[in-house]
Parts: sequence; C-alpha cells; structure tokens
Amino acid sequence: NVLAESLDGRRDELADDKEALYGLIDDLLLPRFDRRMAAQQVLARNWRSATEEQRDRFIEAFYKILVQRYADGVLDFEPDRIKVLPFRGDASKRTATVKTTVDLEDGTNVSVNYTLINRKTGWMMFDVTIEGVSYIRNFRTEFDSEIKASSLEDVIVRLEKEAAGEQPVEAAVAEEVSE
Repeated sequence: NVLAESLDGRRDELADDKEALYGLIDDLLLPRFDRRMAAQQVLARNWRSATEEQRDRFIEAFYKILVQRYADGVLDFEPDRIKVLPFRGDASKRTATVKTTVDLEDGTNVSVNYTLINRKTGWMMFDVTIEGVSYIRNFRTEFDSEIKASSLEDVIVRLEKEAAGEQPVEAAVAEEVSE
C-alpha cells in the first residue's frame, strides 16, 4: 500500500509538520481524485451560474480544505484494518463504487465506500461515503445554505482564506467576543 509505505516511520514527523503532511497527501491523492467532478457535485445548481474563474477558484480552495480537514485521519491509517469487499457492479459503466469496511479500535466495523468515475486516465475517486453519509451531500448542504445567505463569491473567498490558514470568520468573531 502506497500510503502505508509513505507513512512508515514518519508519523511523528508528519504530525509535527502539517505542510509536509499536506504535501504527502496531495502527492498521493491528487492523481487519483477528480477535483472538478467533486466540486461540480458539491456546488450542484450553483455550478451552472458560476463563472469559469469562480469554478477554478472553488475547485482549488475546496480541494485544499479537504486535504487539511482529513490530514489527521491519514496519520491514524492502518492498512490491516481495511477490508476491500468484492466488487459487485458493472465496470463498463461511467461510475462505480468500491466498498470497504474499516475495523475500529473498539471492534466495530465502519462501512466506507468510494465512488469513482471512469476517465481517459483511469478510475478517479470523487466521493467518499462513511456509514451512509456522503461527504459530497454534506458539503452541498453546507455550501448551498451559505450561498443562499450570502453569495457564491463570499463562500469562495471564505474557503480561500481558510485554505491559506487564515482563521475562519466565525472563530475570529468568537475570539473577539470572549476577550
């Protein structure tokens, strides 16, 4: 497993160096992840009204946020706890789902499914569903309500700031109130 080999002996170092961790994840994930498809699915109807520049900015910021949000989970990755289930589907279709189970430390099994799309370059992931909860649907709901309350441009700017390591507006306001 490429991820396990990349983490081997480096977990403590990567836990202390987030930029190196993000770089490792990016090197492993980017070639296997259809960022445009994921962003298009997340924005749904808002994708159609977005300019090409807004789409590109959203794709970039959204991908960086994903890498950052899931980085700590990567450090806990243990390949012997993951079981890939036999494929049941039609590999000639445009999309396919790879089903896995993950054994947690408390002995429970968690269903983790990866939705892939067949591109000219091969199969690429664009959604992960954990225990029936799709990250695309979650983000779509979150961003759709935020876009309705403000605008797509405001959401993109917030994501760009968050991706750049700037404190989210809500946290900054909460901090000011508590001082």
